[in-house]
Amino acid sequence: MATQKLYAGVKIRETRLKLSLTQKDFAAKLGVSLSYLNQMENNHRPISAGVVLAMAQEFGFDVTQLSVGEADRMVVDMREALADPVFGDDTPPLADLQLTASNAPMLARAFLTLHQSYRRSQDRLASLNEALGHDSAGIAPLPWEEVRDFFHYCDNYIDSIDRAAENFAKQISLDQTDKRTAIQTHLETAHGIQVQFDHGPIRHYDARTKRLTLSSRAGQQTQIFQMAHQIALLEFTPLLEATLDLARFSTPEARDICKIGLANYFAGAAVLPYAAFLASAQEFRHDLDLLAERFDASIEQVAHRLSTLQRSGQKGVPFFFVRVDQAGTITKRHSATRLQFARFGGACPLWNVHRAFETPNQYLRQLAETPDGIRYFCLARDITKLGPAFRSPTRRFSIGLGCEVSHADQLVYADDLDIKNDLAFEPIGISCRICERQNCHQRAVPPLEHKLLVDHHLRGVLPYSLG
Repeated sequence: MATQKLYAGVKIRETRLKLSLTQKDFAAKLGVSLSYLNQMENNHRPISAGVVLAMAQEFGFDVTQLSVGEADRMVVDMREALADPVFGDDTPPLADLQLTASNAPMLARAFLTLHQSYRRSQDRLASLNEALGHDSAGIAPLPWEEVRDFFHYCDNYIDSIDRAAENFAKQISLDQTDKRTAIQTHLETAHGIQVQFDHGPIRHYDARTKRLTLSSRAGQQTQIFQMAHQIALLEFTPLLEATLDLARFSTPEARDICKIGLANYFAGAAVLPYAAFLASAQEFRHDLDLLAERFDASIEQVAHRLSTLQRSGQKGVPFFFVRVDQAGTITKRHSATRLQFARFGGACPLWNVHRAFETPNQYLRQLAETPDGIRYFCLARDITKLGPAFRSPTRRFSIGLGCEVSHADQLVYADDLDIKNDLAFEPIGISCRICERQNCHQRAVPPLEHKLLVDHHLRGVLPYSLG
């Protein structure tokens, strides 16, 4: 096995300067030429075993300081920092980062410290922005975040699109026939579009040939949803564009992303039309499986739709809905309740939505209380999306659906829970950065805007207490 070459120019130069020696005198004591020392100090040549031995014998140099790992770790840290969107796409090549870590480690450390300070400032501004309810210091959000906030502040309910989708469902009798056949027939008769199925992307529409190709490997609910999405783009683009005009997005990218979101909204509202879905939800006491069977929809589609039933004069139970991946990252979120999710990072680890991965195909129930004293009924379940072939990746998510405990009697899942027992409610938070619970055994980081008190002679659940 080849030995890894050791470049330690910074350490050699630091040692020489501490001894106040010129390169000529230092080279003489090490028994090397002046040019060879100069090349080693500038990392043009690796340090030899003879030089390491001479430094130890002549100057008592600790050879354990000559580690290849420090520079490697610094390169990794710089690459991670440079992945921040603030730097754009102009990422320096790996060779430049390696050169900086080896030749200018203090500059590299300063850069990393500066970036960490910047991220902490951004987190602080985001938290203040959430509390104050306005843009923070003129910092433009990322397009995806801007779209997410648009739906969030609309209560995830777009009345004009919702009603248009409901009328469309009535027009083609979507609730009385096989949905896939009804939508496919409409595409063919109204637009002359032939629907085909193959092993390609989930959906591809060719306007020139008037062919809509759907993945034959996708589930029937997904195929129905994608056909409804295409109808939104074909028949309701003026309505989508008018809604986008009102949103006044700051970038074309945000507008384009939101158009996809609005077409998805139309599709969900067409497959699960408001009045019929609300009536069934009340009839079945929000049993997700019965609703999925009644409307030929997926569990996730049903849960998401329940969180949008906020039509004036015809509101359903105010639910929150969230989807997280296995790393705890929130990929979908909406709340019609007083529970609000963190804008950045993951959800509280004490919440049952994380435990759902451990119990596939089962519903987990939880009575929970947030630091503000509000109590909730929480339902969670894993959502596994299997690939079509042996080596296809499996997508795994967990969804959470819940409401304030005052509405729990309308859910079949809460029938046998003792909601009047104070001890039945588990303490949960929103995010560690804004949660003020003193002794949470799952706390990852201290909350913002809190002084930390550290007693070296006392250790509790946490190595610090909050001032």
